[in-house]
Amino acid sequence: MAYIYDNISDKFEDGLKQMMDNPLVKRVDFCVGYFNLRGWERIVDYIDGLEGAYVDEGRDGEQREYRYCRLLVGMNGSYNELVKQVYGKSSKRLDNDYVVKAKRLIAQEFRRQLLLGNPSKISENILRRLSQQMKDKKVAVRLYLNGQLHAKLYLAYSPENRSHPAEAIMGSSNLTFPGLNAQGELNAPFEQKVYTDILVGWFDDRWNERLCVDITDDLIDAIDNSWASDKTFPPYYIYLKTAYWLSQDARAGINSYQLGPEFKKVLFPFQENAVKIAAKHLMNEKHKGAMIGDVVGLGKTVTACAIAKIFEDNFSGSTLIICPANLQDMWQKYVIRYDLKATVMSNAKRIDADNMRYYRLVIIDESHNLRNPQGSRYKDIKNFIDSQDNSVLLLTATPYNKDFADLSTQLRLFLDENQDLGIRPEAYIRKLGGDNAFKRKYPDTFMRSISAFEKSDEVEDWNELMKLFLVRRTRTFIKENYAKTDPVNGRKYLEFRDGTRSYFPDRIPRAIKFKTEEGDQYSRLYSKQMLDLMDGLVLPRYGLDNYVSDKKRNEAPNRDRLLLDHLSRAGKRMMGFCRSTFFKRIDSSGFSFLLTLYRHILRNCVFIYAIENKLPLPIGDENSLPDEFQDDEDVNNIFGFDWSNPSNVGNQLTVPTDLDFYKKKAEQYYNQISSKSNVSWLNSVYFKRTLKENLNKDCEIIINMIKLCGPWEPENDQKINELERKLVQDHKDDKVLVFTQYSDTAQYIYHELKRRGMKQIDVCTGSTQNPTAIVTRFSPRSNDNAQMPATEQTRVLVATDVLSEGQNLQDAHVIMNFDLPWAIIRLIQRAGRVDRIGQTSEKILCYSFFPADGIENIIDLRQRLQHRLNEANQTLGGDEVFFEGDEVNLTDLYNEKANLDDTDDADVDLSSMAYEIWNQAIKANPKLKDIIPHLADMIYSTKPTSQPVEEGVITYVRTAAGFDMLSWYDKHGRLVSQSQKRILKAMECSIDTAPMKPLDNHLELVAKAADNISVDNTNYSGSLGNRFSTRYRIIELLDNFYQQKYKDIQRSQMDSLFYGKDSLQELKSATDDIYNYPLLDTVKTTLGRMLRNNKLSDEDIVDYVIELYKEDQLVHKPKEEETARENQIVCSMGLRYVPNK
Repeated sequence: MAYIYDNISDKFEDGLKQMMDNPLVKRVDFCVGYFNLRGWERIVDYIDGLEGAYVDEGRDGEQREYRYCRLLVGMNGSYNELVKQVYGKSSKRLDNDYVVKAKRLIAQEFRRQLLLGNPSKISENILRRLSQQMKDKKVAVRLYLNGQLHAKLYLAYSPENRSHPAEAIMGSSNLTFPGLNAQGELNAPFEQKVYTDILVGWFDDRWNERLCVDITDDLIDAIDNSWASDKTFPPYYIYLKTAYWLSQDARAGINSYQLGPEFKKVLFPFQENAVKIAAKHLMNEKHKGAMIGDVVGLGKTVTACAIAKIFEDNFSGSTLIICPANLQDMWQKYVIRYDLKATVMSNAKRIDADNMRYYRLVIIDESHNLRNPQGSRYKDIKNFIDSQDNSVLLLTATPYNKDFADLSTQLRLFLDENQDLGIRPEAYIRKLGGDNAFKRKYPDTFMRSISAFEKSDEVEDWNELMKLFLVRRTRTFIKENYAKTDPVNGRKYLEFRDGTRSYFPDRIPRAIKFKTEEGDQYSRLYSKQMLDLMDGLVLPRYGLDNYVSDKKRNEAPNRDRLLLDHLSRAGKRMMGFCRSTFFKRIDSSGFSFLLTLYRHILRNCVFIYAIENKLPLPIGDENSLPDEFQDDEDVNNIFGFDWSNPSNVGNQLTVPTDLDFYKKKAEQYYNQISSKSNVSWLNSVYFKRTLKENLNKDCEIIINMIKLCGPWEPENDQKINELERKLVQDHKDDKVLVFTQYSDTAQYIYHELKRRGMKQIDVCTGSTQNPTAIVTRFSPRSNDNAQMPATEQTRVLVATDVLSEGQNLQDAHVIMNFDLPWAIIRLIQRAGRVDRIGQTSEKILCYSFFPADGIENIIDLRQRLQHRLNEANQTLGGDEVFFEGDEVNLTDLYNEKANLDDTDDADVDLSSMAYEIWNQAIKANPKLKDIIPHLADMIYSTKPTSQPVEEGVITYVRTAAGFDMLSWYDKHGRLVSQSQKRILKAMECSIDTAPMKPLDNHLELVAKAADNISVDNTNYSGSLGNRFSTRYRIIELLDNFYQQKYKDIQRSQMDSLFYGKDSLQELKSATDDIYNYPLLDTVKTTLGRMLRNNKLSDEDIVDYVIELYKEDQLVHKPKEEETARENQIVCSMGLRYVPNK
């Protein structure tokens, strides 16, 4: 009876097993075109059951071998391309090099096979059994190299059966799962000796050819060095393999670029690494941007100069340096020193993109200042970068501000809004409930774009995003990984090229406690009555949107409508800013607090004056109040304090309490600002009467606050008296830097101390014309002016945080914080102004001022403010966030126990952290450099953990797009974390860490992690969002338009003048694209405006859509190559709980 095995009616696997199941069968021969190692699962048991038999091999049968299974592989993956090349050229001689190369390629192909799909215990067991069968000589494998061989032949030998000594199946099935079971095939059995003899002879001839080479040992090696090996890998190898690949960009950058001699002699190794890593990011054509976010004092400026020189040397291009105005002189010195082809420009200067020369690199110093995308200076810089397609290097010591939006705004300077980043905000997507939940909530947002990350408030997501761009190291990180230790005193130091040392000083917190008495001016500031009055303020100027008449808004022309719509955007933030300013100025000084009250009333009266006289109200041009309204410093000198008048210095400050006085001043001020270009205007008719009422109420409250405070008397200011004592007694011979947050306070301290006879004192605020000159006089040695005579130097410098940016102040080692910052990070940053490379003192003394009777009033004040802001859903103004554990940190400062070092490893960028793990390891053991990179992917090990909640498996997967994903699942399959930094920390172990027995479900958890790392296919079909969304409405409009035009054409039996069948097909295709893919951000915004514009017809909108469709500028489509690649499991680390003994 004739059979065929086609995997349709009859499975080939059944036929093969039936043939091998014959008890008389002693051995088998297989010839296949393709062999999948994991496909061995189907026959492994049968191979073990064979008894084996002798076979005469060799061309003349001169070799007698005992065989169980011979496997002849004809063509397999990449090596087959070599065969095609060789046999495509008749003159090519088949030499030994060809054989060696073919064996190497087939081994690579089998190693690649082992990495396909997810690992499992079953596959692991089968592969180990196959390896053992080959070691036991039960399986012999040869590779056919004498041309391409596609034959599929399966032979089973029964020597004792004289009539049928062999059975055969010949056909199309390879020894793979699809060939055995799944895909349609055609295979036929042969039993008659006349046929089987021919087939046996054919197999023997092929097996014995000269170019049929044995690859059994190669396959054993492939399995035994793979994840399926039965040998145990040390956990330390898995830890280093992870660090090695996570640091790939860092290593590539460090090995790719060479520095010139002018930088080799001045840069430390950690700075060299930053230069090369950042240069690598900047050369990436996908992103062309980088951010150096090293903490203060680690030399970002000279690092950036070295990067500029690399761009000069590699591209013959020039550099544009955009920096704060007060840093231009400093940057110009560096340009001259290193002979850079660079232009230095203030970030406040307007940029005419159309007429600017081309710059290959743009360096933006203190980039955190560019946080308002609606601001004119931000738009200028962004437009310039877009027009020239420069590489962009951002420099900032504070890359993370209180809002992630500040960070994304900086990145958008060089990132296109619809750019594919290759990664997604996984933590936020998971929080929402998965891909579909994200698509429903944000139907128009591409999940791998910066826009998607802007939706996330998850720290994990932003850490992963910044890995693509950020180079950031802390002082603690540098000390641990780059510094040497002095054997004499145990201090850490960096060594210059000439052998000189720069030691790391210790930061010591100190508390200055000034006396207060009941009823004095300080106690009145902190009184419950004062705080109650502040709580009663409505602050209507900062919530103007609440007072706009809906009727008047709807009647407004487009220009005014835009201004009215934008009022609400800044409202809550500005209200929080203003409210927190009142509280902060109390902390700063009573003098500054009274000036704030004075200015606030006066500004309220400007609005009252405009409303009463039916004049337009002054509104800032950036959706908020103008600069002089936002900032407490009086830039226009209208509300200022005249320090040039000697009679004002030292005398008490008395603030008027007569409202008529302010109304007269308001008229004067209104007339002055009418000519200013940074102010927009809104007709007061748009606002309700309650605006004026609440303005007047706030004026009355503030007047009561002024009365409660009373005149400010400098002679009785115990805080400044204590400062004076410290300066003239405890630190009479030291250079001292006095910090305050406010310009008013700085001027007050400076003039009061100068009045009291203090010499060699200076002041630096935001309005200082030449801060570089002031800094040089205060710290000449660290600013290349060590020969300056002592008599010309400044000993005490009073400054605002304007000196927190880029200046060298390390001639001093004493800092006094006159007003206590509201975030401990600000104290750490201020310490960093003097704790810079080149500091010679062993200690940095960081003083903070406190009332001698304790900190209860300060804590109460801050808690009151936090409660008030939370109640109103407002935010704290400025860059600060409250102390975490506010009371604890304040108490530690008060008791001089606070830690002012930057000890948080989470601040270090992942690539730098991973690189140093790798670098330190190979320094300790150079052999690892040859071991770790050659470890196979998918390998795993298990380390002990002392925390039962940590027990589980960490899996490292590299996605098809080339991005790294680490997932940590507990033993029950619950996700613990996807934070790469946290996971890398959890994997930490030493070379002495002994491997533990794997969890029973280790490989199951690896498969789960791999499966859950989904690939965004950008197919948004069926999730259009709600019916009010732009996407929903535009599709509805396009569909209706299409149906109408289609009916018109059908009715007239001919194309219309403008809309024929071709146009309708384009419209249909454009509609399909919008349905299936997310709109580009700019397109979504423009279409939204067009839909709201009653003057535009549907046809206008349709024409615009079709135009964008033709130009391929309508939607974000995936690239074809994204779907062709697969995710790859790199390795995994188990964590098994072991109780501490």
